[in-house]
Amino acid sequence: MMDRRKSIQTMILGAGASAIAFHGCKPESGEAVTQEVATTDTKYFGRTPKELERIEKLNAEQLFNAHEMETIAVLSTVILPPKEPHGGPIEAEVPEFIEFIGKDMPQMQNTLLGGLMWLDHKSNTDYGVEFKAATLEQQKEILDTICFHDTEKPLDDQALEIQFFALMRNLVVTGYYTSKVGIADLGYKGNSPNVWDGVPDEVLKQHGVEYDPEWIAKCVDQSKRNEIAEWDEKGNLLT
Repeated sequence: MMDRRKSIQTMILGAGASAIAFHGCKPESGEAVTQEVATTDTKYFGRTPKELERIEKLNAEQLFNAHEMETIAVLSTVILPPKEPHGGPIEAEVPEFIEFIGKDMPQMQNTLLGGLMWLDHKSNTDYGVEFKAATLEQQKEILDTICFHDTEKPLDDQALEIQFFALMRNLVVTGYYTSKVGIADLGYKGNSPNVWDGVPDEVLKQHGVEYDPEWIAKCVDQSKRNEIAEWDEKGNLLT
């Protein structure tokens, strides 16, 4: 059986995640907007006052009830099983992320809510229990019927449950791999300084040039890589 987590990691590292594309977000107008950005010590560092106000407003709203949030939590771990030592969608607060996005992008709400209802109806019909109470194998059997869509047909024109799974899968992956937990799982370390020891000798010879020994000692000495360069008043490098 294919390791789904490894496959997802490979796709993300290779091409990045553009997860909610088919429900795309479009600006209301083409006008440029310049606003003051929050720089205080806050959970929402870097947000404009208007953005902060919207975040607080959305956080105060409720889209899913307790049962729906539990179902989303179960579904997210079926889509992306947790793995030690970092954990999975629950540790990354993916259900909360999905609810926030659903509130922030209301056009998704019918698909999300309708899809959750469909999951329970299908599970009750086939197995006599709600989706979250079904066994893992039963849950996978249900999802196997909706996890593929006709690529020759616009996704928006396909069955609601097909749209739902495509959207949910993208939200789970996006929510997880943009979280601190998911980034740690990827092993991403951010920008790291490398070591440059000058242009290779064969390239210098090819062009008939060479380094000045005095400059090479100052510029390509890796033992001084953390020192700040000093210059004289004429612009000559001192150290």
